[in-house]
Amino acid sequence: MVFLSGTSVIQVTATDADDPTYGNSARVVYSILQGQPYFSVDSRTGLIRTALMNMDREAKEYYEVIIQAKDMGGQLGGLAGTTTVNITLSDVNDNPPRFPQKHYQMSVLESAPVSSTVGRVVAKDLDEGINAEMKYSLVDGDGLDVFDINTDPNYQVGIITVRKPLSFESKKSYTLKVEGANPHLEMRFLNLGPFRDTTTVHISVEDVDEPPVFEPSIYFVEVPEDVEIGTTIQIISAKDPDVTNNSIRYSIDRSSDPGRFFYVDITSGALMTARPLDREDISWHNITVLATELNNPSQVGSVSVTVKVLDVNDNAPEFARFYETFVCENAKAGQVRNASNTRVSAIDRDDPQEGQHFYYSLAPEAANNPNFTLRDNQDNTAWILTRRSGFRQHEQNTFYLPILISDNGRPVLSSTGTLTVHVCSCDEEGMVMSCNAEAYVLPVSLSRGALIAILACIFVLLVLVLLILSMRRQRKQPYIIDEEENIHENIVRYDDEGGGEEDTEAFDIAAMWNPREAQLVVKNRQDMLPEIESLSRYVPQACVMDNNVHNYVLAKLYEADMDLWAPPFDSLQTYMFEGNGSVAESLSSLQSVTTDSEQSYDYLTDWGPRFKKLAEMYGATDSSGALW
Repeated sequence: MVFLSGTSVIQVTATDADDPTYGNSARVVYSILQGQPYFSVDSRTGLIRTALMNMDREAKEYYEVIIQAKDMGGQLGGLAGTTTVNITLSDVNDNPPRFPQKHYQMSVLESAPVSSTVGRVVAKDLDEGINAEMKYSLVDGDGLDVFDINTDPNYQVGIITVRKPLSFESKKSYTLKVEGANPHLEMRFLNLGPFRDTTTVHISVEDVDEPPVFEPSIYFVEVPEDVEIGTTIQIISAKDPDVTNNSIRYSIDRSSDPGRFFYVDITSGALMTARPLDREDISWHNITVLATELNNPSQVGSVSVTVKVLDVNDNAPEFARFYETFVCENAKAGQVRNASNTRVSAIDRDDPQEGQHFYYSLAPEAANNPNFTLRDNQDNTAWILTRRSGFRQHEQNTFYLPILISDNGRPVLSSTGTLTVHVCSCDEEGMVMSCNAEAYVLPVSLSRGALIAILACIFVLLVLVLLILSMRRQRKQPYIIDEEENIHENIVRYDDEGGGEEDTEAFDIAAMWNPREAQLVVKNRQDMLPEIESLSRYVPQACVMDNNVHNYVLAKLYEADMDLWAPPFDSLQTYMFEGNGSVAESLSSLQSVTTDSEQSYDYLTDWGPRFKKLAEMYGATDSSGALW
């Protein structure tokens, strides 16, 4: 905006090729053809000036001005030329910022994280560039410590963000007074100000179903290791921050307590011991307790509980290792000749606050030991000394010295360790020459050749053993009838005439000795009952075998006929139905006479059609060919 008229803008100049000394033909006069009433031009110099006051860039920024230059002093008949001048008004900071609305309404979830955006405000400024730059700030309201505002330099807007965690239950709404101001001012335009503006922002906090919150946010508990199982060591407390205040159920994240040393009451939150604690095993426990809303199990809060197990004197001190030493036969009273083993020390798994201190003495049963004595060094070690001289291996080559070790705990605990002392022969300097104790018998090292020879002998012995076992397996064992084995018998069956002894089958009838098994088989093989009915009808009732055995034999016959892979058996053949009790008597050749003349088969003609074939083959015939 320009406040004074006549301000110089630009000067234009026109040239004329005519002779300036010849009349007015070269005298140029300037005039404005376009651009009034905003600009004017000096007719003689061509200087363009502003013609109006209060020219406003925000109203009109660009102007096109046409200037005419005419010779002959502008008189009639002169020649003229024109030029166009484009004029742009430059901006000045003459417009204060203004908010388009005086009240803003915003909302934000109570779970919104810190630095998250709540909303934006903007103040309009008609100026541009640096004159339109804005600076936003919170100047008043009840949320100055909860919210913050930042200026976006690209869009000149104010961004309201969360500064502290929100809580619907604590405060449901806030009011902020936001100011927008130009940081770059021009003193000559201060009377147009103030160059700042304010607006009011109302922010509503919306309720969100939040997980339970623990108070305090972390727990530290110290528990002695001898606490009884089921003792409550801490009350864990959590509450629902929502208005509904739902009921809460407590539990332990088992991944944080794999040993299940602790238990929490589901309703009261009482943390209790579930297993014996042992500081020497686990001295610290870091467990996580969970709190879950009863009506919404997806809402789960957690808290870390650190449990330090305090030491209790529950471990007696004991020797740090197995102690074994020796004494020379020529040892004098008050010494033991083995500097590396004559001093004993102890360890204790406990860790008292005042430090470990051990007390050594001979056990009560060895308090009056005539051979050795003990000296406590008061530094958790003790020396073992001889009380006499003149030890002899042949009298006693080993002594076992019980030593009582006590600690300084409450209560005092003690244990007894045994020191083994061997009697050895030593030279004058105390070096061991011979000692009966096995611990001092040094093994003779074997050379590589001897070791290879021993291994070779072992290998040869193994080969011989394997060879003997192989030969025994291949040797044919003589057949010896075991007392428990049953004799396998054959049943010879004649299904039709002819065939004789060729029509036989061998069967194992050992199971016939067990009537129960025979009955079971018969039940499963009812289809075999009529197999040898043709012969059994002629057997006298007195000679017919037991029905169960009969059925069992038939079943075994059927199995033998069907089994193509049954191995043969050496067996004793018996003839069950052609023997003495049969009407046909025996058809076997085992009891036949040596000559045919001594055997007569005339009776075959009386047996009916079934034996017609045999009668024709063996019966006597007359000269006409008829049987007689």
